[in-house]
Amino acid sequence: MSDSPRLPIAIVAAMHEELAALLAQMPDEQRIHVAGRDYWVGHLQGQLVVAVLSRIGKVAAATTATVLMERFGVRAIVFTGVAGGLAPGVDVGDVVVATRLLQHDLDASPIFPKYEVPLTGHARFAADTAISDALAVVAADLLSDPVTLLGEKVVEDFKLTAPKVHRGLLVSGDRFVSTSAESEALRLALPDALAVEMEGAAVAQVCHDYGVPFAAVRTISDRADDAAHGDFTRFVSAVASRYSLAVIDAWLATLPTDAPATI
Repeated sequence: MSDSPRLPIAIVAAMHEELAALLAQMPDEQRIHVAGRDYWVGHLQGQLVVAVLSRIGKVAAATTATVLMERFGVRAIVFTGVAGGLAPGVDVGDVVVATRLLQHDLDASPIFPKYEVPLTGHARFAADTAISDALAVVAADLLSDPVTLLGEKVVEDFKLTAPKVHRGLLVSGDRFVSTSAESEALRLALPDALAVEMEGAAVAQVCHDYGVPFAAVRTISDRADDAAHGDFTRFVSAVASRYSLAVIDAWLATLPTDAPATI
C-alpha cells in the first residue's frame, strides 16, 4: 500500500440504498463509468474516496475490486452491507467486522482441501487488522446509543435495544442462504462462522493478490433462516444504510488528511 494520502480509499456498498446514503454526504462526487459500473470519486470527511456499488455475488464483487485497484489505484478497500447471522448470539441489528473471510461454496477436493482457493494455499483470507480494529471501535461506540443513531420507532420496530459488534469469520457464497436447513448445514461445516453473505471473501482474495488492505463490516439483517425474507427492504433503508454511513463516516474522520496515511 502506498503511503500517499492522495491515493483514494474505496468504499464498496452492496445495496443501492447504502451507496445513495454515502453519495449524499460527498459534496464533489464525479462519476466515472467502467465495466458497467459507476464509480463515484469525491471526498468524505476530508478523505479522497471512490464509492461504488459492487453488484451481487462473488464474480461481480471481484470485478469491482479489480477495477478499483487497476483503474483507481486505491490504497484500501472497505466493504459494507448486510449479512445473515449464523453463530448463536449474532442477532438482527448487530454488526460483524471480519477478521477472516472464506468462500463456503468453494470445493476443489480431492485435488485441494475443501474451501482452499487452488494454487494459493489459502482458504481463509485475513482482513487488515488496523482498519478492522478501528471499524470495530467506532461501530461499538455508535451502537451504544441506537436510539440517537436510528430513532426510537426504528429501534422499537426491529427490537434493536442492545446491538453488539462481533469479530471473526465471515463466509461468502453465490447463493442467498434463507432456510433453516441451509444455515444449520453451514454452522455444522464451519462452526466458527459468524455470518454469511455473497461478496466479501471474493474481494478479500483479490486484495490479497494485489497486496491491498481490505476490511468488511456487515450489518445482520436476518438469521439466514426461514424468516430471512422479513421486511428486508425497510431494514436496509432504516437500519443498515444508516449503520454503514455512520461507521464509515466516523472511521474516515479518524484518519489524517494532510500526512502520510496510517491505515
